[in-house]
Amino acid sequence: MKIFMIGGTGLLGCAAARLFIDKGHSVKSVALPPVPEGAPIPEEMELSFGNYLEMSDEELKASMEGCDCFVFAAGVDERVEFPPPVYAAYEKYNINPVKRLLTVAKECSVKSCVILGSYFAYFAKEYPDMKLCEKHPYIRSRIEQEEVALSFADDDMSVAVLELPYIFGVQPGRRPVWVILIEQLSNMGKITMYPKGGTAMLTVRQVAESIVGAAELNKGANAYPIGYYNLTWDEFLKIVHKAMGVPDRKIIHIARWMFALYGKKMMNEYKKRNVESGIDAVYLADIMCMNTFIDKKWSVSLGVGDDDISAAIYDSVLLSVEAFEGRSRLVDMKGE
Repeated sequence: MKIFMIGGTGLLGCAAARLFIDKGHSVKSVALPPVPEGAPIPEEMELSFGNYLEMSDEELKASMEGCDCFVFAAGVDERVEFPPPVYAAYEKYNINPVKRLLTVAKECSVKSCVILGSYFAYFAKEYPDMKLCEKHPYIRSRIEQEEVALSFADDDMSVAVLELPYIFGVQPGRRPVWVILIEQLSNMGKITMYPKGGTAMLTVRQVAESIVGAAELNKGANAYPIGYYNLTWDEFLKIVHKAMGVPDRKIIHIARWMFALYGKKMMNEYKKRNVESGIDAVYLADIMCMNTFIDKKWSVSLGVGDDDISAAIYDSVLLSVEAFEGRSRLVDMKGE
Protein backbone atom coordinates (compact mmCIF):
# COMPACT_ATOMS: atom_id res chain seq x y z
CA MET A 1 0.00 0.00 0.00
CA LYS A 2 0.92 3.64 -0.43
CA ILE A 3 0.30 5.50 2.83
CA PHE A 4 -0.21 9.23 3.27
CA MET A 5 0.14 10.38 6.86
CA ILE A 6 -0.31 13.65 8.70
CA GLY A 7 2.20 13.68 11.57
CA GLY A 8 4.83 11.23 10.39
CA THR A 9 7.60 12.69 12.58
CA GLY A 10 5.58 12.50 15.81
CA LEU A 11 6.04 9.88 18.51
CA LEU A 12 3.26 7.64 17.17
CA GLY A 13 3.36 8.55 13.49
CA CYS A 14 7.09 7.92 13.25
CA ALA A 15 6.76 4.46 14.84
CA ALA A 16 3.87 3.58 12.53
CA ALA A 17 5.78 4.80 9.47
CA ARG A 18 8.72 2.57 10.39
CA LEU A 19 6.46 -0.47 10.75
CA PHE A 20 4.59 0.26 7.51
CA ILE A 21 7.90 0.43 5.66
CA ASP A 22 9.25 -2.71 7.33
CA LYS A 23 6.15 -4.54 6.09
CA GLY A 24 6.74 -3.45 2.51
CA HIS A 25 4.46 -0.42 2.28
CA SER A 26 5.57 3.07 1.19
CA VAL A 27 4.90 6.18 3.29
CA LYS A 28 4.73 9.88 2.53
CA SER A 29 3.98 12.47 5.19
CA VAL A 30 3.44 16.14 5.93
CA ALA A 31 4.70 17.23 9.35
CA LEU A 32 5.62 20.35 11.28
CA PRO A 33 9.31 21.16 11.76
CA PRO A 34 11.61 20.81 13.54
CA VAL A 35 12.50 17.13 13.65
CA PRO A 36 13.67 16.27 17.18
CA GLU A 37 17.42 15.75 17.33
CA GLY A 38 18.17 12.03 17.21
CA ALA A 39 14.62 11.02 16.26
CA PRO A 40 14.61 7.77 14.23
CA ILE A 41 12.73 9.17 11.23
CA PRO A 42 12.70 6.48 8.51
CA GLU A 43 14.94 7.53 5.63
CA GLU A 44 12.59 5.75 3.23
CA MET A 45 9.65 7.99 4.16
CA GLU A 46 8.89 10.77 1.68
CA LEU A 47 8.70 13.73 4.04
CA SER A 48 7.69 17.32 3.45
CA PHE A 49 7.48 20.01 6.12
CA GLY A 50 4.55 22.35 6.52
CA ASN A 51 1.29 22.98 8.27
CA TYR A 52 -1.48 21.02 6.58
CA LEU A 53 -4.01 23.43 8.09
CA GLU A 54 -2.57 26.10 5.83
CA MET A 55 -2.49 23.91 2.72
CA SER A 56 -5.12 24.28 0.02
CA ASP A 57 -7.39 21.41 -0.97
CA GLU A 58 -5.44 21.19 -4.22
CA GLU A 59 -2.16 20.80 -2.33
CA LEU A 60 -3.66 18.11 -0.12
CA LYS A 61 -5.04 16.28 -3.14
CA ALA A 62 -1.63 16.38 -4.79
CA SER A 63 -0.14 14.72 -1.69
CA MET A 64 -2.90 12.12 -1.36
CA GLU A 65 -3.39 11.27 -5.03
CA GLY A 66 -2.52 7.65 -5.79
CA CYS A 67 -2.43 6.63 -2.13
CA ASP A 68 -4.32 3.61 -0.79
CA CYS A 69 -4.47 4.62 2.87
CA PHE A 70 -4.63 7.84 4.89
CA VAL A 71 -3.51 8.06 8.54
CA PHE A 72 -4.30 11.05 10.75
CA ALA A 73 -1.67 10.94 13.51
CA ALA A 74 -1.90 14.57 14.57
CA GLY A 75 -4.20 16.87 16.53
CA VAL A 76 -4.12 17.74 20.22
CA ASP A 77 -5.12 16.01 23.43
CA GLU A 78 -6.52 17.15 26.76
CA ARG A 79 -3.14 18.17 28.16
CA VAL A 80 -2.79 21.13 25.80
CA GLU A 81 -4.33 24.29 27.30
CA PHE A 82 -6.18 26.92 25.29
CA PRO A 83 -7.99 30.20 26.00
CA PRO A 84 -11.74 29.68 26.36
CA PRO A 85 -13.72 28.32 24.72
CA VAL A 86 -11.48 25.25 24.55
CA TYR A 87 -13.96 23.41 22.33
CA ALA A 88 -13.13 25.78 19.49
CA ALA A 89 -9.53 24.54 19.62
CA TYR A 90 -10.66 20.92 19.43
CA GLU A 91 -12.81 21.78 16.44
CA LYS A 92 -9.81 23.45 14.78
CA TYR A 93 -7.25 20.71 15.42
CA ASN A 94 -9.24 17.48 15.79
CA ILE A 95 -12.72 17.64 14.27
CA ASN A 96 -12.69 19.96 11.27
CA PRO A 97 -9.41 18.55 9.90
CA VAL A 98 -10.83 15.02 9.91
CA LYS A 99 -13.90 16.18 8.00
CA ARG A 100 -11.79 18.06 5.45
CA LEU A 101 -9.10 15.41 5.04
CA LEU A 102 -11.52 12.50 4.67
CA THR A 103 -13.42 14.51 2.07
CA VAL A 104 -10.17 14.84 0.14
CA ALA A 105 -9.39 11.15 0.73
CA LYS A 106 -12.72 10.13 -0.79
CA GLU A 107 -12.14 12.38 -3.80
CA CYS A 108 -8.73 10.71 -4.25
CA SER A 109 -10.26 7.20 -4.07
CA VAL A 110 -8.36 6.30 -0.91
CA LYS A 111 -9.49 2.87 0.27
CA SER A 112 -8.62 2.93 3.96
CA CYS A 113 -8.41 5.65 6.64
CA VAL A 114 -7.12 5.41 10.20
CA ILE A 115 -7.81 8.16 12.74
CA LEU A 116 -6.08 8.31 16.14
CA GLY A 117 -8.65 9.06 18.83
CA SER A 118 -9.04 8.65 22.59
CA TYR A 119 -10.19 5.90 24.90
CA PHE A 120 -12.32 8.50 26.67
CA ALA A 121 -14.74 8.11 23.76
CA TYR A 122 -15.04 4.40 24.55
CA PHE A 123 -15.90 5.03 28.18
CA ALA A 124 -18.35 7.80 27.30
CA LYS A 125 -20.26 5.22 25.25
CA GLU A 126 -19.74 2.40 27.74
CA TYR A 127 -20.93 4.39 30.79
CA PRO A 128 -23.59 6.87 29.57
CA ASP A 129 -24.79 7.51 33.14
CA MET A 130 -21.45 9.19 33.92
CA LYS A 131 -22.36 11.95 31.40
CA LEU A 132 -18.72 12.33 30.44
CA CYS A 133 -19.50 14.35 27.31
CA GLU A 134 -21.56 16.84 29.28
CA LYS A 135 -18.85 17.34 31.90
CA HIS A 136 -15.73 17.30 29.72
CA PRO A 137 -15.38 19.28 26.45
CA TYR A 138 -12.46 17.15 25.35
CA ILE A 139 -14.42 13.90 25.62
CA ARG A 140 -17.36 15.42 23.77
CA SER A 141 -14.98 16.53 21.01
CA ARG A 142 -13.53 13.04 20.67
CA ILE A 143 -17.03 11.58 20.28
CA GLU A 144 -17.81 14.19 17.63
CA GLN A 145 -14.51 13.53 15.85
CA GLU A 146 -15.30 9.82 15.84
CA GLU A 147 -18.82 10.32 14.50
CA VAL A 148 -17.55 12.60 11.74
CA ALA A 149 -14.83 10.12 10.75
CA LEU A 150 -17.05 7.05 10.67
CA SER A 151 -19.70 8.86 8.62
CA PHE A 152 -17.32 8.76 5.63
CA ALA A 153 -17.14 4.97 5.50
CA ASP A 154 -18.88 3.24 2.61
CA ASP A 155 -18.34 0.31 0.24
CA ASP A 156 -15.37 2.09 -1.33
CA MET A 157 -13.60 3.46 1.77
CA SER A 158 -13.19 1.94 5.21
CA VAL A 159 -12.60 4.09 8.30
CA ALA A 160 -11.13 3.01 11.63
CA VAL A 161 -10.88 5.17 14.74
CA LEU A 162 -8.39 3.91 17.32
CA GLU A 163 -9.51 4.84 20.84
CA LEU A 164 -6.07 5.07 22.44
CA PRO A 165 -5.33 4.97 26.20
CA TYR A 166 -2.18 5.90 28.14
CA ILE A 167 0.85 5.42 25.87
CA PHE A 168 4.45 4.94 26.99
CA GLY A 169 7.70 5.06 25.09
CA VAL A 170 10.13 7.75 24.02
CA GLN A 171 11.36 9.44 20.89
CA PRO A 172 14.86 10.89 21.29
CA GLY A 173 14.67 14.67 21.31
CA ARG A 174 10.92 14.91 21.96
CA ARG A 175 9.49 16.09 25.28
CA PRO A 176 7.29 13.38 26.83
CA VAL A 177 3.74 14.23 27.84
CA TRP A 178 4.49 12.77 31.27
CA VAL A 179 6.58 15.72 32.46
CA ILE A 180 3.43 17.07 34.10
CA LEU A 181 3.17 13.89 36.20
CA ILE A 182 6.75 14.30 37.40
CA GLU A 183 6.00 17.90 38.33
CA GLN A 184 2.92 16.84 40.30
CA LEU A 185 4.76 14.08 42.15
CA SER A 186 7.71 16.37 42.90
CA ASN A 187 5.37 18.93 44.43
CA MET A 188 4.01 16.27 46.82
CA GLY A 189 7.29 15.99 48.71
CA LYS A 190 8.33 12.57 49.99
CA ILE A 191 5.03 10.73 49.63
CA THR A 192 2.67 10.15 46.72
CA MET A 193 -1.01 10.92 47.24
CA TYR A 194 -3.11 9.20 44.61
CA PRO A 195 -6.57 7.64 44.34
CA LYS A 196 -7.35 3.99 43.96
CA GLY A 197 -8.10 3.00 40.40
CA GLY A 198 -6.14 2.24 37.26
CA THR A 199 -5.97 2.48 33.50
CA ALA A 200 -5.39 0.68 30.24
CA MET A 201 -2.09 1.36 28.55
CA LEU A 202 0.10 0.56 25.55
CA THR A 203 3.66 0.97 24.36
CA VAL A 204 4.47 3.14 21.35
CA ARG A 205 5.33 0.01 19.38
CA GLN A 206 1.91 -1.46 20.13
CA VAL A 207 0.20 1.71 18.93
CA ALA A 208 2.14 1.40 15.68
CA GLU A 209 0.98 -2.19 15.36
CA SER A 210 -2.64 -1.14 15.86
CA ILE A 211 -2.33 1.59 13.21
CA VAL A 212 -0.82 -0.76 10.63
CA GLY A 213 -3.31 -3.49 11.55
CA ALA A 214 -6.26 -1.15 11.11
CA ALA A 215 -4.91 0.02 7.75
CA GLU A 216 -4.52 -3.54 6.52
CA LEU A 217 -7.49 -5.29 8.13
CA ASN A 218 -10.34 -2.91 8.88
CA LYS A 219 -13.49 -3.12 6.79
CA GLY A 220 -16.34 -0.62 7.02
CA ALA A 221 -16.77 1.84 9.90
CA ASN A 222 -15.30 0.75 13.24
CA ALA A 223 -14.10 2.34 16.46
CA TYR A 224 -11.60 0.09 18.22
CA PRO A 225 -11.03 0.40 22.00
CA ILE A 226 -7.27 -0.11 22.06
CA GLY A 227 -5.67 -1.44 25.22
CA TYR A 228 -3.31 -4.24 26.12
CA TYR A 229 -2.08 -3.84 29.69
CA ASN A 230 -4.34 -2.90 32.60
CA LEU A 231 -2.43 -1.56 35.61
CA THR A 232 -3.71 -0.16 38.87
CA TRP A 233 -2.32 3.23 39.83
CA ASP A 234 -0.30 1.51 42.58
CA GLU A 235 1.32 -0.85 40.05
CA PHE A 236 2.01 2.04 37.72
CA LEU A 237 3.41 4.34 40.41
CA LYS A 238 5.82 1.72 41.70
CA ILE A 239 7.47 1.72 38.26
CA VAL A 240 7.40 5.54 38.19
CA HIS A 241 8.98 5.79 41.63
CA LYS A 242 11.76 3.39 40.63
CA ALA A 243 12.57 5.46 37.56
CA MET A 244 12.58 8.61 39.71
CA GLY A 245 15.15 7.01 42.02
CA VAL A 246 12.77 6.67 44.98
CA PRO A 247 11.66 3.00 44.81
CA ASP A 248 10.50 2.92 48.44
CA ARG A 249 8.35 6.05 48.26
CA LYS A 250 5.07 5.54 50.10
CA ILE A 251 1.71 5.77 48.32
CA ILE A 252 -1.24 7.14 50.30
CA HIS A 253 -4.68 6.62 48.79
CA ILE A 254 -6.90 9.68 48.73
CA ALA A 255 -10.68 9.64 48.60
CA ARG A 256 -12.68 10.91 45.65
CA TRP A 257 -13.74 14.07 47.51
CA MET A 258 -10.10 14.97 48.20
CA PHE A 259 -9.21 14.60 44.53
CA ALA A 260 -12.23 16.69 43.58
CA LEU A 261 -11.16 19.38 46.07
CA TYR A 262 -7.75 19.54 44.40
CA GLY A 263 -9.57 19.70 41.07
CA LYS A 264 -11.49 22.77 42.22
CA LYS A 265 -8.17 24.45 43.03
CA MET A 266 -6.90 23.60 39.54
CA MET A 267 -10.02 25.03 37.91
CA ASN A 268 -9.53 28.29 39.80
CA GLU A 269 -5.92 28.46 38.62
CA TYR A 270 -7.03 27.90 35.02
CA LYS A 271 -9.45 30.80 35.36
CA LYS A 272 -6.74 33.11 36.71
CA ARG A 273 -4.52 32.26 33.74
CA ASN A 274 -7.42 32.65 31.30
CA VAL A 275 -7.08 29.11 30.02
CA GLU A 276 -9.63 26.33 29.84
CA SER A 277 -8.97 22.63 30.24
CA GLY A 278 -10.78 20.10 28.11
CA ILE A 279 -11.18 17.91 31.19
CA ASP A 280 -13.10 19.33 34.13
CA ALA A 281 -10.61 18.79 36.97
CA VAL A 282 -13.37 18.35 39.55
CA TYR A 283 -15.20 15.60 37.68
CA LEU A 284 -11.89 14.03 36.67
CA ALA A 285 -12.04 12.45 40.13
CA ASP A 286 -14.78 10.10 38.91
CA ILE A 287 -12.50 8.80 36.16
CA MET A 288 -9.32 8.59 38.23
CA CYS A 289 -11.06 6.62 40.99
CA MET A 290 -12.25 3.86 38.66
CA ASN A 291 -10.48 1.15 36.70
CA THR A 292 -10.58 2.38 33.11
CA PHE A 293 -9.53 -1.03 31.83
CA ILE A 294 -9.93 -2.36 28.29
CA ASP A 295 -9.97 -5.97 27.13
CA LYS A 296 -7.03 -6.52 24.79
CA LYS A 297 -9.14 -8.57 22.34
CA TRP A 298 -9.66 -5.60 19.98
CA SER A 299 -5.93 -4.88 19.91
CA VAL A 300 -5.09 -8.52 19.31
CA SER A 301 -7.57 -8.61 16.41
CA LEU A 302 -5.46 -5.89 14.74
CA GLY A 303 -2.21 -7.79 15.25
CA VAL A 304 -0.92 -6.13 18.43
CA GLY A 305 1.48 -8.37 20.34
CA ASP A 306 3.22 -8.41 23.71
CA ASP A 307 5.74 -5.75 24.67
CA ASP A 308 7.58 -4.61 27.80
CA ILE A 309 5.23 -2.04 29.32
CA SER A 310 7.35 -1.68 32.47
CA ALA A 311 10.41 -0.73 30.43
CA ALA A 312 8.34 1.71 28.34
CA ILE A 313 7.03 3.43 31.48
CA TYR A 314 10.51 3.50 33.00
CA ASP A 315 12.07 5.08 29.90
CA SER A 316 9.25 7.64 29.64
CA VAL A 317 9.72 8.69 33.26
CA LEU A 318 13.52 8.91 32.96
CA LEU A 319 13.26 11.32 30.02
CA SER A 320 10.45 13.23 31.76
CA VAL A 321 12.65 13.74 34.83
CA GLU A 322 15.46 15.05 32.60
CA ALA A 323 13.02 17.44 30.94
CA PHE A 324 11.57 18.58 34.27
CA GLU A 325 15.04 19.27 35.64
CA GLY A 326 16.09 21.08 32.47
CA ARG A 327 18.83 18.60 31.61
CA SER A 328 17.62 17.91 28.06
CA ARG A 329 16.77 20.12 25.09
CA LEU A 330 13.55 18.68 23.77
CA VAL A 331 10.93 19.55 21.16
CA ASP A 332 7.47 20.11 22.61
CA MET A 333 4.30 18.49 21.30
CA LYS A 334 2.45 20.68 18.79
CA GLY A 335 -0.96 20.70 17.22
CA GLU A 336 -0.69 19.87 13.53
